[in-house]
Amino acid sequence: MRRKLNRQTNLFTAVSSNPIARELEEISKIIDANPGVLDLVYQDLVKTKRHDTGREGLTAEQVLRCCILKQYRQLSYEELAFHLDDSSAFRTFSRLEMGQYPCKSVLQENIKSLSEETWEAIHSQIIDYAQNEKIETGRKIRIDSTAVETDIHHPTDSTLLCDGIRVITRWLAAGRELSPQSVYPFSDHTRAAKKRLMVILNTRKEQVRLAAYRELLSYAQRVVAYAKAAIPTLRSFEEADLSDSFAALALARNIERAVGILMKVIDQTVRRVIKGEKVPASEKVVSFFEEHTDIIVKGRRDTQFGHKIFLTGGASNLILDCLIERGNPADSDRYQDLLERHKEQFGRAPRQVSADGGFASRNNLALAKGHEVNDAVFAKKRGLSVIEMAKSVWVYKMLRNFRAGIEAGISTLKRAFGLDRCTWSGWGGFKQYVWSSIVSYNLLVLARTRLAKA
Repeated sequence: MRRKLNRQTNLFTAVSSNPIARELEEISKIIDANPGVLDLVYQDLVKTKRHDTGREGLTAEQVLRCCILKQYRQLSYEELAFHLDDSSAFRTFSRLEMGQYPCKSVLQENIKSLSEETWEAIHSQIIDYAQNEKIETGRKIRIDSTAVETDIHHPTDSTLLCDGIRVITRWLAAGRELSPQSVYPFSDHTRAAKKRLMVILNTRKEQVRLAAYRELLSYAQRVVAYAKAAIPTLRSFEEADLSDSFAALALARNIERAVGILMKVIDQTVRRVIKGEKVPASEKVVSFFEEHTDIIVKGRRDTQFGHKIFLTGGASNLILDCLIERGNPADSDRYQDLLERHKEQFGRAPRQVSADGGFASRNNLALAKGHEVNDAVFAKKRGLSVIEMAKSVWVYKMLRNFRAGIEAGISTLKRAFGLDRCTWSGWGGFKQYVWSSIVSYNLLVLARTRLAKA
């Protein structure tokens, strides 16, 4: 029967004087001061499995603490399993019992069970705690946006065509191994496709490159034809062993999904490379594995492939809110949403708001004043006067400099908490990863604040 927490700490638990161990001790105290977060975690853990039979498994408290450790130290699941086995400080923080050594698959299964809604609710409780402890008031905030990349390689038409050929061919081969008697036309063109890819990447002659593209497209079209012939056969596959039948059905679904993506890639390649058209970003495919990936362009910077997130920071350096978006919305379009979300969290609008220049517009200034914000400053004026935004030039400069502080928070999130690139798969996994990183970051900020006051 799964439990929420261990009722009694191990008798032999010792606290290290190492700085990391001291930070973990303070984080542990903060988690203990917010027992409501364990109810949220527990509900996710028992949602899909019975909790009153079988082995106990990790408690809700252990799962939460292990995930915080993973994000706090930027560990893989394998590294996390090793440190939980080897480090007394990590074991003490995780509240693992004697003889309890979770492997990487157990850690992954439990940690990935926590939904993005649960992480957001945990974040909300942590911010409430900071407010009750007088660490954060929410009266002065700073707003900025950044892009978080998904775990894909840099997409080009040629590499995407090769990805599609390789993936579908692998699944077709798996279907043939599952049922050798199944008859559907199938040939392996992965080697030939890779040769054409190397020509495309290395040639300097446009005619040679176009010829290689046409050959690569022909191979892709053949693979699509093979896959379309194989899907009905795999769907109708029946075997005495039900696991084989389910495996065949899963292969059919995967191939069908991949064929749909490959056909889009073929279309965009023909339009862009052969016909010389410009394909809108909203119609482009950038990955076979992370289909949700968006194309993010911010000003004159390099194009990024992932998702845009909007962050609200406070004077305490905590991240007070995060808005994760699909597509590439303009910063100015999300200013109202961020103010309203802040008001919902704190029960009142902030007194002073400082935002990046991308949020600047006369409508947003009027909106902020309508929410009874005294000083609404933007890093770039965009036709707005200082007196319109703030009550004095000194206040304007102070808030403009205050906004720059959120850049340090974003840098820390990306360097130390892995928010530069999401390594979890799927759109749901992306949101889980972002929120878990922000919760871990906020816990560290609170822990260091408590240590500084001690």
